[in-house]
Amino acid sequence: MLEKLEVLKDPKHVTVCDVNPWISCGQVMQTWQSAVFGFPNMFIGIVAFAVTITTGMALLAGAKFSRWYWLGLQAGVTLGFAFVVWLWSQALYSIHILCPFCMIVWATMIPLFVWVTVRNVANGAIRLPAGPTRILAESGWIVTALLYVAVVATIFFAFIQVFIGTSGY
Repeated sequence: MLEKLEVLKDPKHVTVCDVNPWISCGQVMQTWQSAVFGFPNMFIGIVAFAVTITTGMALLAGAKFSRWYWLGLQAGVTLGFAFVVWLWSQALYSIHILCPFCMIVWATMIPLFVWVTVRNVANGAIRLPAGPTRILAESGWIVTALLYVAVVATIFFAFIQVFIGTSGY
């Protein structure tokens, strides 16, 4: 967040994650995609992750939540995951720059989405027939791993010129 404020004050500011032309938070922060709703996307993340962290802490303390809460959390996590997938596609195929801070969010949203969904299906907040419920409950780690593999593969193929040393973007 502080880096974004510095970039807003001085567009030539070099952020801590400006590594090279293909890995640069500063360049990504200057695109329209970094403020889709008119304010930095980071504000959304700060609020959303505060909710999920608070939920986790409350669960560790023994709290029990109603179905409506779990469905609301599912809606928020699903919207967040969809937004992150869109931002990921923008980074790879429109901006052509990877942002390390953004990639941390991508890496976090994958298990968050998968495991909130698994929890909600397994505990009946999202009602599915027994077969799909059992399959999803047993395959959460596989789904998570496959999504990570998909992200790594798309990064590799989107930046293949960089990896193999030919002319790139």
